[in-house]
Formats: sequence, structure tokens, C-alpha cells
Amino acid sequence: MPNHIRDIRTVDSESYPYIFEQNVSIHLKDSGIVRCNVYRPKGSDPQARYPVLVTYGPYGKDVPYQRFQPQSFNELNPTHQTAHSSWETPTPKYWTEHGYVVVRADEEGTGQSPGMLNPSSARTIDAFCEVIEWCSEQSWSTGKVGLLGISYFAATQWRAAARNPKGLAAAVPWEGFSDIYRDSQRHGGILSSGFPRVWWPFQVASNQYGLPGRAARNWGPDTIEGDLPEEELLENTVDILSRGRLNRYRDDLAAKESEFNLEDITVPILSVANWGGILLHLRGNVEGYTWASSEFKYLRFISGRHDLPFYYEEEVEIQRSFLDAFLKDDDRRGWSKKGVLPPVDMVVRKGDIGFNNPTTEKALSRRYEMGWPIARTVYTKLFLAPNGEMLFNQPNISIASKQSYEAPGTGRPSDMLTFKTRPFEKETEITGHIVARLNVSASQRDGSIPSDLDLFVSLRHISSKGTEILYTGTTGEGAPVTKGFLRVSMRKTNPNHPRHRSWLPYREYLSTDVLPVFANEVYTVDVELWPTNVVVDAGNRLALEISSGDTAGTGLFTHDDPVDRHALTTNREINRRAQDVFKGENNIHFSPSHVNYMTIPVIPGVRGF
Repeated sequence: MPNHIRDIRTVDSESYPYIFEQNVSIHLKDSGIVRCNVYRPKGSDPQARYPVLVTYGPYGKDVPYQRFQPQSFNELNPTHQTAHSSWETPTPKYWTEHGYVVVRADEEGTGQSPGMLNPSSARTIDAFCEVIEWCSEQSWSTGKVGLLGISYFAATQWRAAARNPKGLAAAVPWEGFSDIYRDSQRHGGILSSGFPRVWWPFQVASNQYGLPGRAARNWGPDTIEGDLPEEELLENTVDILSRGRLNRYRDDLAAKESEFNLEDITVPILSVANWGGILLHLRGNVEGYTWASSEFKYLRFISGRHDLPFYYEEEVEIQRSFLDAFLKDDDRRGWSKKGVLPPVDMVVRKGDIGFNNPTTEKALSRRYEMGWPIARTVYTKLFLAPNGEMLFNQPNISIASKQSYEAPGTGRPSDMLTFKTRPFEKETEITGHIVARLNVSASQRDGSIPSDLDLFVSLRHISSKGTEILYTGTTGEGAPVTKGFLRVSMRKTNPNHPRHRSWLPYREYLSTDVLPVFANEVYTVDVELWPTNVVVDAGNRLALEISSGDTAGTGLFTHDDPVDRHALTTNREINRRAQDVFKGENNIHFSPSHVNYMTIPVIPGVRGF
């Protein structure tokens, strides 16, 4: 850092209904600096103390929501459309009016915080914990700190909470993955490359400390110490796209540094999962709730787009009542009283209400449950038949056969197989975890000999009219019921691991777990589909789609990296190597010893099943 660090904290007590302190410096133990904005309630007592809500992330504490995502901002609950509203974080005006200090910190290497731009690294969590402890020690703080935020600002909460930093009293990870490898980087071992390609340049790299021209682009103020030369900006950046390619397994160096134990979390947790978040956060919210050791932990399911529900009036009241209970000792609902509130509060997806429609989604009914998965679940098999049917009774197959599709896939009809149930006779609720057991092989096509295959599985809901019933995906796209993925060379499971369950196989994803895939050899694999909820009305059907690539409803979260998969590329060497691995026919085998089925979690006693 050739530029001299300046102390430029400013205070504004007149322009806003709260005291606004900008660029407050937090000095880390290793001499690093994190700068934050502090929003404090105004009051007649200058000695007043308040609980603190803190966020720590790379998107820019000074980048207005209205600039960051203007269309989303225009759709927000008007209460949260303010000058200091910021993407995926608590609104200072609302929370200071309700007796909280809000601290919004620039992650190291971003905004006004110097250092290496390396999101989600171990150092990120070290600094986050120091920021939490700093907040608990300030003269305006009661000593109690809460965490509240969406996505990145939720995913890091799990890891910080597992450290139990001084002052941390409660956390609300709202749509935030808890396992960076399984939930975010690699789905079933397949690199999820589409989202980072958009996320990194737009939301993160655009806010790098020392990047010239931020103010000119209305992307927050320029770096107060001045711009950095291009070569230094590059030296201060970890290439997250290359890192994703290199971290093929959980025992790779950068992947290992993100490992932690959910069981180490003891603070009260309100984990909020979105049924439509089937490609980034949903799985992690469910697993985070399941394995946290907190005496008081709750799992709340919502539906709708990723950005808006966090700011709905009714959802903000849920957030505030939970935080009030543990940060203010003001428990209006019973969060802090064992057994008063059922731990699971879920929205039930029933009917063809359209997608990306907040009005119809808010009208969906809710239901409490006493645990997850729901104790009365009946795990029920739907058997795949060679003729494309999916049956509740195992078909009598006496002659071996196979159904084939092309690989690698790009969403064409020739890249997939679809199996459909007959129309359901009764209304049936499916809520929980799904596993598809498939007998698969890869075979030669056009002279290529494949040595691996990737499975892309989607569960779709078909109306009595024959059209698909779609649900709201993360960015408002129409999404299927749920999806699942598996790279067959990573098929090994560990049945002896304490987290292994019949309805959720546990994979280590270690480099030592890689198993060979030989052409024309049949492998029996269990594919995890992400947890879900759907009510299938009488007359409707379910369809299981098996493909060699991404299909409809994937949105931004594609798996098409030119190295990891074989997206279209002009690099013939990359393309040749990728085709050597994946190009060919993928096959589903049927025989007396090759039985294919999907196990679904049916909930009796609520619906007609």
C-alpha cells in the first residue's frame, strides 16, 4: 500500500433522523483496517446504549440500493426506500427508530477498507468476528450484537457464529448457504460457474478498494486514499473464477479454509429459507438449522424472489420480534421460552398461482411443524419404467433395456429423458428431502469414449391441463419444484458419517473419493435433490427430468464452465479434453437388478394421501 492511510471519519447529526457516522475505522489485531458506517438513534440522553446490528461484506457500504439494483429498489416496501438503504442489509432508518444501532462495514479490499480482495476467505471471517467484538465494546452499545442480512451477509453469519465472538447474541441468516462447497461452488461435484461470472464483476470487483472511477459511475465515493495502479489492483485480488476451477475437492487448499463446524454454533438462530432458492441458498439454510447446537433455533420457510421478502412488513416484524427477544429481553412471541413456539414455520406451495407475483405468494397458507424433517413423513418410492412412466408400484421388468440421451447437454430435447406419473388420484403434499436412485452408464458416440458423466435432475409439477406449474426462482425466473446434481466420478458416499441419512446421502467430496467411470459400465448412484415443498392436486402429475446439462429453470446458476464442463469455446485444446471426458451417450438402465426410483417425502394427515 503506497498510499498513506487517512483518518477521515465524518459525523452528520442534522440531515437524517439518526446520527450518521461515516468511515469509522476499526483497527484489526494484525494492523489491518476495516471502515464502517455507524447509524445511531437520536435521543436526549447522550449516554444511551443500544443493541447493535452489524453487516460485513464486499458490496459497498456507501453504494445506494437505488443505484446497485434500481429495479429492485423501486419494488421495495416503501418504508425501506431510503437514502441509506443498501442491497441485502437492514435499513438504518427503520432499525434506529426501533432502538438499534446499525453498523455496516466494508469488507477488506472493498469500498474504503484497504487490503486483499478475497471474499469468503478465512481472513474475511477473522475480520468479521473482530468487527462484532468491536461493536460490543463501544460506548453506544449495550454489549449485545445481532447479525441480520441476506445472501452473502447471511452465509458469513454461519461461520462467524461458529466462532462465538464476544457480544454475539443472535443471528438471522436470511437465505444464506452454510456449506460453500456443496451449496455454492460445486453442486454434486459440478462447478456452478454461471452465477460467479455475473456476481464477481458486477457486485464485487466493481467495488474494489483503490479502483478508479467509482464516483464517476455513481458507485459510491472514490477511495479516500486515492486510486491504485492497475498492477496493484491485480496483486490485491484473488481470482475467484479460477479458484472455483482449482477447488475441485473439499481437501483442496482454498476449499479447506472455508470448513467449519455448524455444531459449534450456540447463539439463537432464525434460519430463513426460500423454497425457490434451489441453486444457491436453500440447502444451506436447512442444514444450518439442522446441525446448529443452539438451544433456541428456528427454521422459517418463505417463497418469492430473493430480494423482496426480507423487506416485507410482516417479515421485518418477524426479524424484529426475534432480535428483540435476545438483544433487548423483550420477547413478545415466545422465542426465548422453550416449547412456546414450534421450531419450524413453513409456507405451503399449493395451486397454480403463477411466479414472480408477490400478491399471490403472500396469500399462500402457513403451517407450524415441531421439527425437520417432519416427523410423520412417509418416504415413498416412485419407480421409473422404461416407457417413461413413474409408478407407485414397482414395474415388472424381466428383460434388460436402456434409455439413452446425448452428452454433454445444452438443454436440447435430445439431451434428456423425462418420466411422468399418472394423474394423482388425491391431493398429496410432498415436503422434505428427495433422493433419486439411478442406474447409469456412459457409452461411445461419434468416436469419443467418455470417462465421466454429469447428472442434472429436475422435478417438475404438471397441471391437469398438461402445462408446467412454475414457482418463483431466485431472480424471478420460473423454476421447477426442485433440482439435483451429481458428477458420477464423485458418487462415493460415507454411510458411517453422522450426517448420512437414507433420505440425504453424505458425500465427503475429497480428492481420495474420486472413482473411475468406464464406458459401458453401469453404476448405481443416489442423486440428492434439494429440499422442497409442493402440494400436488388431484389430476396433476409429477415429472422427473434427467439430463446431461442445465435445463429450464436454472436461471443465472448454470454449470457451463469451459474447463469443468465444456461450454462453447474457441480453445480447441480445452474443448478436446472436455469432450474426451463427457462426450457420448448417457444411459439409464432397467433390469431386475437395475431398479430406478425417486424417494419422495409424503406428508400424511394434512392432505389426502
